[in-house]
Amino acid sequence: MSATKKIKAAIVGYGNIGRYAVEALLASPDFELVGVVRRDATNIPYELRPYHVVSSIRELGQVDVALLCTPTRLVEETAREILAEGIRTVDSFDIHTDIVSLRRSLGEVARQHGVVSVIASGWDPGSDSVVRTLMEAIVPKGITYTNFGPGMSMGHTVAVKAIKGVRKALSMTIPTGTGIHRRMVYIELEQGFRAEDVISAIKSDEYFAHDETHVSIVDDVEALIDMGHGVHMTRKGVSGVTQNQLLEFNMKINNPALTAQILVSVARASMRLAPGCYTMQEIPVIDLLPGDREEWIRKLC
Repeated sequence: MSATKKIKAAIVGYGNIGRYAVEALLASPDFELVGVVRRDATNIPYELRPYHVVSSIRELGQVDVALLCTPTRLVEETAREILAEGIRTVDSFDIHTDIVSLRRSLGEVARQHGVVSVIASGWDPGSDSVVRTLMEAIVPKGITYTNFGPGMSMGHTVAVKAIKGVRKALSMTIPTGTGIHRRMVYIELEQGFRAEDVISAIKSDEYFAHDETHVSIVDDVEALIDMGHGVHMTRKGVSGVTQNQLLEFNMKINNPALTAQILVSVARASMRLAPGCYTMQEIPVIDLLPGDREEWIRKLC
């Protein structure tokens, strides 16, 4: 993009990530926030009153790229509809085992309409995926362990909230080492539902079925919420034939704020991609940054 022409972006969904996406877009001088798409466009929070709040992206006029801040399980349907309008999409879809099939599905739609979709672009999957890819390249033989938390998992929390009988929920991820995690789930129970039925439904959900999961009934979920999270990745292995190479990556973060910032960076990069569907590893890292490539090369190399 030129220095004068801003990228016109829309936010679809206004939960935790959507709120931080507004802030991240407003802090990015190369973007213009053209509006927010909500299921109930009549419900306009005070902080959104300066902006267009609509129920359909068609009501916003020209949009270059849509940041999908919806629950993961709504991403495919939402992206297909928006791509069909000739608008780029970026999302933070987080079901790791479904990423390849989603890439194929949205790739077909994106190419058909001559636009770009970038999927699974939060921090994991997303920026952590880029780090894992780099680790794999420079230490080709070895094992990588990704340890999350301790912290609030937004994807898991949203999945719990969707289960019948749950009024409010919080899912915490607790690392136990070597990439193994414990899920600590706290819920407020809706009246008329049996705790054992709701707990069984949570533990059988795909988000939780493969991990040790503990569910507790509490009086006030809000009193427990802290959006802090983090990750510690290690890879130990071999470069060439040289043993004992050890790589580490560590961060402590505000979960939705970082996800939103990554979505904005990926939206910027989407303007330089040919039509199709991509994951974050497939994007030149330098294109996540605003401005001239050579200036960044001069600064960062």
